[in-house]
Amino acid sequence: MKINTGRGTIPLITLIGIWSVSALTSLPGLAVSPILGQLSTIFPHATELDIQMFTSLPSLLIIPFVLLAGKLAEKRDFVRLLRVGLWMFAASGVLYLFASKMWQLMAVSALLGIGSGLIIPLSTGLISRYFTRTYRVRQFGYSSAITNVTLVVATAVTGYLAEVSWRLPFVVYLLPLVSLVFTAYLKNGDESSETKTPDEADTSPSINVIPGKYGIHVRHLVQLMLFYGLVTYVVLVVTFNLPFLMEARHFSSGNSGLMISLFFLAIMAPGFMLNTIVKWLGGNTKFYSLLSIAAGLLLIWISPTEWMIAPGCILVGLGYGVIQPLIYNKTVDTAVPQKTTLALALVMVMNYLAILLSPFITDFFQWVFHTRSQEFPFIFNLLITIGAMYWAHAREKEFLFRER
Repeated sequence: MKINTGRGTIPLITLIGIWSVSALTSLPGLAVSPILGQLSTIFPHATELDIQMFTSLPSLLIIPFVLLAGKLAEKRDFVRLLRVGLWMFAASGVLYLFASKMWQLMAVSALLGIGSGLIIPLSTGLISRYFTRTYRVRQFGYSSAITNVTLVVATAVTGYLAEVSWRLPFVVYLLPLVSLVFTAYLKNGDESSETKTPDEADTSPSINVIPGKYGIHVRHLVQLMLFYGLVTYVVLVVTFNLPFLMEARHFSSGNSGLMISLFFLAIMAPGFMLNTIVKWLGGNTKFYSLLSIAAGLLLIWISPTEWMIAPGCILVGLGYGVIQPLIYNKTVDTAVPQKTTLALALVMVMNYLAILLSPFITDFFQWVFHTRSQEFPFIFNLLITIGAMYWAHAREKEFLFRER
């Protein structure tokens, strides 16, 4: 079976290989979550700093190695670089199973962060190398959906495995071995596309000219980075603060996990019909996506009953699920082909910066406004989203918000 790329066709097995890499980007740190409460018992001599380092090292190392991978992809063998990252990722999964001391776990966590940091920008880089125009938008949507499906499924699996043994959740880090098999069907560069036919080629005219000597439209890229970081920070309130809000309102705190799962499932859903959504909403796509996020945050904030929080989480997830792949697609248009992976790396690093900085930003503004209310993060992020909506409406014809 052949898959149309917009510039030709590729075998289905090549596309499955690309999807398999996308599935890995949600895994770093996942296996640690279900055993966090057990670590002080498993390692009684470990300090609180040791445990914090163990859990945060992958995220800290992902950021510089995402940028390094983006830079290396300009001149290095793309597929070989991907294989190096996959081998390091898989090696961490094996070593976790045999580590018996906290310092060993921290060392393996560093290896995990390096390996995953190398493959994360290459996962989107593969899509930009193989696909173009509407075919690329569709694949970025599928990639986002696959990432979030993997996250939901793997979270459930690791939770179950943790009940059997604290080591077993690390088995999920062996999944890169599957992707390594599929890399045999990937080629370095655009030569992977077969000769295109008039029926297969995407004839949409190019609308983007890259100015300057760097091969990247800096102003457009910075806009995308800021917007992506802002929206990611806004929606993270669901994962970071919802359990505390539900506890403060004397709702069942155990159901917060279900609400967060609905949030991730909602992020997944738009990816399967992204082209159709853009066709319906056109230049207002990001505005209506922000409106969905704002409506969801408002619903969570004012919700008088526990189960009214669920549609709020779904609305926030749906809005973000549209924006994320569109940001990646827009990023491809900010750079010449040789710089595309670097541009994607710069944008994707904003996701991890938002994750790292979100709790500190929220705490800072709670200190500024002298409040410890659990509603405050939702109100504050709602106001940010309304401001972003005004930005999207006022600048709807600019590159950042214009959709084709």
